[in-house]
Amino acid sequence: MTSGTLLLLSLAFIIAACLSYYQYLYKANERTLKYFLLAFLRFLSWCLAFVLLINPVFSTKKYEIEKTPLPVFLDNSESVADLKAENEVENVLKAIQEDHDIKENFDIHVFQFDQKITSFKTLDFKGKQTQIERLSEEVKQLFRNRKAPVILVTDGNQTYGNDYVYSFTENTPVYPVVLGDTATVLDLKIDKINVNPYAFHKNKFPVELFLSYNGSRRIESSLQIMNRGSVVAKQSVYFDSKHQSQVVQVYLEANVIGNQKYTATLSSSLVEKNKKNNSKPFVVDVIDQRTEIAIISEINHPDLGALKRSIEKNQERKVTLLTPDKISDLSQYNVVILYQPTPKFRFIFDANAKLKLGTWIITGKNTDFDFLNSVQHDFVFRMNNQTESYSPDFNPVFNAFLQEDIHFNNFPPLENKFGAIRSSGTENTLLFAKVRNIETTNPLLAFKEEGNQRRGYLFGENIWKWRMESYLSQKSFKDFDLLTDKIIQYLATNSDRKTLLIDYQRFYNSGETIGITAQFFNKNYEFDENAELSISLKNKETNQVKNYNFMKANRAFKVNFANLSAGNYSFIVTEKKSKTKESGSFEVLDFNIEKQFVNPDFKRLKLLAQNTNGKVFFPNEIKDLLQFLSQNKEYLPVQKEVVIKEPLIEWKWLLLLLTLCLATEWFVRKYNGLL
Repeated sequence: MTSGTLLLLSLAFIIAACLSYYQYLYKANERTLKYFLLAFLRFLSWCLAFVLLINPVFSTKKYEIEKTPLPVFLDNSESVADLKAENEVENVLKAIQEDHDIKENFDIHVFQFDQKITSFKTLDFKGKQTQIERLSEEVKQLFRNRKAPVILVTDGNQTYGNDYVYSFTENTPVYPVVLGDTATVLDLKIDKINVNPYAFHKNKFPVELFLSYNGSRRIESSLQIMNRGSVVAKQSVYFDSKHQSQVVQVYLEANVIGNQKYTATLSSSLVEKNKKNNSKPFVVDVIDQRTEIAIISEINHPDLGALKRSIEKNQERKVTLLTPDKISDLSQYNVVILYQPTPKFRFIFDANAKLKLGTWIITGKNTDFDFLNSVQHDFVFRMNNQTESYSPDFNPVFNAFLQEDIHFNNFPPLENKFGAIRSSGTENTLLFAKVRNIETTNPLLAFKEEGNQRRGYLFGENIWKWRMESYLSQKSFKDFDLLTDKIIQYLATNSDRKTLLIDYQRFYNSGETIGITAQFFNKNYEFDENAELSISLKNKETNQVKNYNFMKANRAFKVNFANLSAGNYSFIVTEKKSKTKESGSFEVLDFNIEKQFVNPDFKRLKLLAQNTNGKVFFPNEIKDLLQFLSQNKEYLPVQKEVVIKEPLIEWKWLLLLLTLCLATEWFVRKYNGLL
């Protein structure tokens, strides 16, 4: 309480005394006990009222002991069980929970993780994936602005996510407890297979295999690839202590159209501890034709290369870069992308008026909008020579094809000439244009259907920056490339629009969460939020059928399947009210990535500890770790002074006392006939 507040309270008491004296005693004919009682009650009432008006704040201090948080993460994946380290995990946890000094100095938080992170319940070591990298985000969220040492009990074998070695910050020291036997055992392994998901009929396609060897002696191994029970490729591979990894590339014939499943196997005459990692399946979709796309531009621009690379990520697409004067026959293409058209494109527009090919028009600073007004009727442009930057604004009711918001608001703006764009009112807009975060009615990315022809419009150049931003934020071009793939697929298709759209993959590895997304549109092709979608899933080998309902999520319906056994599955998606149906199929490959390891990844765990100023321990050294943490002065509990400030107006009993004083005064006056 400040000196100013004390002065006000003193003044309030003096004024209260003066007022009560004046009201009851100053001109009283007789100063009896009842007048002194009434004056005292009035004095209390005035004092309480003034105190509530001044509202002084009282401060109280107390001291608390704040312990250092100690998050403990336990690996609950199948690889721990395969390394026969289940008991080691339980012994480490028991040692931590029973250590007196640790309980005295730390606030222990125990978690278990595989593909997800949960609070510790029961360890069953059945996790199908391991994502250690996510632990860093969990620590940041739970213990923000606090230094929290992390005990990581794991074998270090991550199967999913970014490299965990560089995910933790230096302010978060990590102390890995390495599970499993680090002794080197003989092991041959297929680490990775790189193959394009598509190949063309009667062509050869490359397969790149990354092979590794644990051992010191020189051995000869046999690598073979099988398809439909026949060996389609075979060769010998040699390993020794100096050559423990090999990269082998083979070319396979695409002789049969359709989905072709291959199995690569690496074997030798030696006895291995784990042979589950000697084989790995992969699938190639053999197609008999590809979509031909022509990108036609009069100028050179980074957008052209970015679009070509993005579109050709799908091996079903082939992109040809052309100039307007170098094209004579437009009919050999399925889709044409007209980049910043000028009058030199007139021949192309005239030819396409008869062919009605899928067309994507991209405008920019070099576009002749007067010419564009004369050759198309979807939009009317009123542009000047000034340049403006337009940022994307996602339209959640877009329904031309299934597209989620991939954080378009984080994408850099595109450049286009400034002006107004008036539409015919029948276009389907995916992205609206924003100018300096001000929303406009101008489209940025829109589509139009007219009969069997589909057209797309992108009003701005520098789309290459979008692809780079997608990589910077997601560490992958996947989101952007999927967007361009859907655009090309939409433009290349001239069939009637479907009211039920399904999005899924053709192949999954066992243990993965399998997700199917669907959208349902009414007769006006508006997204129907009240649709009732269900799916009937059938295992083709066992003929077992299970039914599930879709759940609504972000302008789509989703259903997830977990722990499906390996095999072929077919499904039928049905909308209950309209009886609309769509079918599909996928295959779950018999490949468990958690069973591919024979040793813990000691090197990466040691590097993680070094990067975070931590230290590596083994389960039999857990007491040394706990003693180290207990004696480390950086992790000692801290005594904190907590100051609690409480305004007097929050004291409800003061208001009650004021009411009681006024009521008592009124009854005394009433009883003595003074009212």
